[in-house]
Amino acid sequence: MFELDLRSRKPIYEQLVEKFKVLIINEVLSVNEQLPSVRTLAGELTINPNTIQKAYRELEVQGYIYSVKGRGSFVNEAAQIGDADKLNKVRADLQKLIAEGIYLGITSDELISMIKEIEGSAGGGLNDDTTS
Repeated sequence: MFELDLRSRKPIYEQLVEKFKVLIINEVLSVNEQLPSVRTLAGELTINPNTIQKAYRELEVQGYIYSVKGRGSFVNEAAQIGDADKLNKVRADLQKLIAEGIYLGITSDELISMIKEIEGSAGGGLNDDTTS
């Protein structure tokens, strides 16, 4: 499904959370699709099942997945993910990254091109057909 960098300073559970977010955002995993069981994924990735459980808990707290007792974890609908606090955090992060990119010499045209490229490859988000 994906690879983890065991030599990274980033904890494994955080890497898992990021990988699953990418799969969900890019609609590789569809709404209501069941995630692999903790035991199965731990065996595939050869990591501790508690690490998988911690990642699943974090994804659930962030609204990306939901759990059904006795059945497993499933991908949540995108509408549930877009709460105001998360959107504000993403906006703040984007502002920092864009400012850094401009400082390093990325033009506004290049930024717009990157955004359109990302929008084309990522699923979800707002469907706004207006162009600037």
